[in-house]
Order: sequence, then structure tokens, then C-alpha cells
Amino acid sequence: MTTLRNLPSVEQMLQTEAAAYLIARFGRPLTLDSIRFVLDDIRTRFQSKLITDLPRTESILAQTESQLTAWTKPTLLPIINASGVILHTNLGRAPLSDGAIRAMDIVSRGYSTLEFDLESGKRGSRLIHAESLLQKLTGAEAAVIVNNNASAVLLILSALANRKRVIISRSQLVEIGGGFRVPDVMKQSGAKLVEVGATNKVRLSDYQSAAEEPTALIMHVHRSNFKLVGFTEEPELKDIVEAAHTAGVPVVDDLGSGALYDTAKYGIAHEPTVQESMQAGVDVVCFSGDKLLGGPQAGIIIGKAELIAKIKKHPLARAVRADKACLAGLSATLLHYLKDEAEREVPIVKMMSLTLKQVKGRAEAWAAELGQGPALSKVEVTVVEGESTVGGGSLPGESMPTFLLSLQVKSAEKFLRALRKNNPPIIARTENDKVLLDPRTVFPEQEGALLVGLKNILKS
Repeated sequence: MTTLRNLPSVEQMLQTEAAAYLIARFGRPLTLDSIRFVLDDIRTRFQSKLITDLPRTESILAQTESQLTAWTKPTLLPIINASGVILHTNLGRAPLSDGAIRAMDIVSRGYSTLEFDLESGKRGSRLIHAESLLQKLTGAEAAVIVNNNASAVLLILSALANRKRVIISRSQLVEIGGGFRVPDVMKQSGAKLVEVGATNKVRLSDYQSAAEEPTALIMHVHRSNFKLVGFTEEPELKDIVEAAHTAGVPVVDDLGSGALYDTAKYGIAHEPTVQESMQAGVDVVCFSGDKLLGGPQAGIIIGKAELIAKIKKHPLARAVRADKACLAGLSATLLHYLKDEAEREVPIVKMMSLTLKQVKGRAEAWAAELGQGPALSKVEVTVVEGESTVGGGSLPGESMPTFLLSLQVKSAEKFLRALRKNNPPIIARTENDKVLLDPRTVFPEQEGALLVGLKNILKS
């Protein structure tokens, strides 16, 4: 009669050659945990009469290896983005330039001058890195880098407006991805929110009237992820700045996406640029590093030296500071703009600058490759016109003309699942029961893997 006494002990399992292999591969502590986990599961199933025979040692170790593989399998994986969404938040937003990746790799492999002054041989400050580049690019007097733009907003308000009035238009009390609401952040910072105007209309006189009482800041927030249309009215940023300065109140502009170039040159709407905010006389501007700028995740704060100095000294600045890899990658990205090579080096700018002829040529080459062979002859493979989008909470409602590889398959949803299970996973979209893949967001070096994956799925 089979009983649990017939089950090998943990120590007996560890003495096997297979266990030695697992220990060498996964380490002794984790292997030990996995063996115990598998044995406990077998005991539970045997006592519940879900199994009547106990597995052999070889089978138990095979289960152990499967469990170890599952435990150690990475969840953050590279994918092929064929969705046509350039700044896909769920897919990591901006891919980095080769220069940024090299810079991050170099400082991450060893020690660096993160907080060391080579001239004096004494402790330096991480806050200086990227500052001079931002000064040259934007004309700002000073700058500071934090870990993201949400942190930047919180830090600015905490440092400059704690327990003080901050004026903001009701039309700008926005919520962005992940439930980040401007009113909630203002409350968390300790600032006293003063709403002016109506949801659809705010006038310069609304700001002027509110600023008659002692006020720390006037805050301007760019509605980066939606449009306000119809019966609307809103003063120009430069007029808000002029009225604020007349009242002796600084202006903070939360730009969000942070473009350093005119997006209109790529056939889409104009996104307010960092330089335009500075030219309008804004005192402090904050924006993201990983959106239209095309760098690593970061929150960038620029502006008047006196105000930036207060922000740098605030205790929260240490809690939200950027690390060495971020500072290196951001500096390299900013250098691309300073050297006027962003269209050649920064991936998202390169994607936006692709011509229709270039995109169509790649889509047609894909179609020609997939059309070869009898196994693929039953699938309708065509090239169709379509739209790419910027995404990432930038330029809402705006799209760019593109050409798409269209696949007419039996089940579009089933095919999408198969694409996601591919190695590497491929992210596409569907429309009218057809699977669509956009060359604009696929790197040339990924085309081989993309086509191999498509062929394997189509043949299966």
C-alpha cells in the first residue's frame, strides 16, 4: 500500500545529480524552497485523493525545475511594438537612443562622478548633471532633475507654496494616467488650491482678481491628454505671466510632455514647447523626460535661479532625486538636441520624421516576404493606408498617416494572443477583423524577428 512514507525526503532529493544541477543553476536556498514546495503540494493532493500514486524522484525533480523556472522567469520583457503608437505608456514610453544607452551603461558598470568634484577632490552635487545642457537648450537660469514629472509638480508646490495660495484655472484641474490628479497633488503638497474661471471659460480678469490676495504661485497646466472644444475661452500664457508678475506672483507651467521641437513639422498639431514657455516669461517649467523629449523617465524642472535654489534645498528633493543612470541617459539625450541630431538619433523623433514613402516601402517588403510559400497562400496579406498616433498622453486626437500590413485571418483576437506569446512578443492591433501592423514603430533591426514570428504563427 502506497503511503506518504514512500515519498522521498528533502535530504534524499538533495543528494541526487539532478538536484546538484538545479543548485548550480538556481542556488541552494531557492532549490531547497522549491523542493519543499513541490513535496508539500504532492502531500496535499495525495491526502485529498487527487492522486493515488506518488511520483518518482525524477518526476519530482522535473516539477521542481519547472517551479524554479516559473519563479525566476523575468516579467519585464522586450517586445516588438507594431501597434503604431509611438509613445505607448504600457510598453515603456520612449525607447532610448544608442547614445543614451551607452551613457547609462558606462556609468552603471563602475564608479562615477555622481557626487564627486574632480577639481577639488571633495564631495560634489548630483544636481549639476544635465543642468548646463538644459540652460543652453532652453535659456533657463537653473535646472534640477527628479524621477518623474509627477514628483516634479509635488516638489515645486511643496517647496514654493506650502500652506499658501496657488491659483489655477478650473479648466486645468486635470487627471492623467494612473489616477494622478492635479488637485490631489496640490493638496498633498500643502498648497491651498484657489480655482478661477469656469470649466470651459477662464478670463485674464479671473486671475487678476484672485491675485489681489497674498498668493504664492499661479499654476498653468497643459491639458496634454484631452482637448477642450466648443464654447471656450482661455488667455494666452504670456498674458497670464504678465498679469501675475504685475501682482508680484511667480508662474509655474506644468507642460507634461516637454517637447523641445515643433511637432507641427511632422504633420500633426503644434505641441507647446519648453522654449515657448521660457520665452513667455514663466518662472518655473516642469516636464517629462520620457515623453516627447525621448529620454529616460525623469521629471525636469527649469526656471529662475532663486526659485530653483529653493526647490533644490527642500527635503523632498532627496526623496525624489534621479539616479546616476537616469542622469547619464538624460544628458546624452539632451546632447542630441544640442547637436541638432535628434531626428537621426532620438527614436521617437526618428519615427515621427519617417516619410510615407519610407513606411510604405517597409510594409510592402513585409507583405512580399509573407506572401511566399504555399502555407501562407491562404492568408490575405495586403498593405493598407492607416494612422499612427503619438500617444503617451501627448497630442490627443492627433494622428499621422501611415501604411499598415494587413492580415485577414480566421480569428483576429486569437492571432493577437499568438503574437503576444511569440518570442519576442509582438504587439499589434485589429480593425474590421483584420490584424494590422505598423512599420513606423518597429525598429529596422527587429524586422527579421517580426517576420519569423509572423510566419511561424501563420503556418501553425
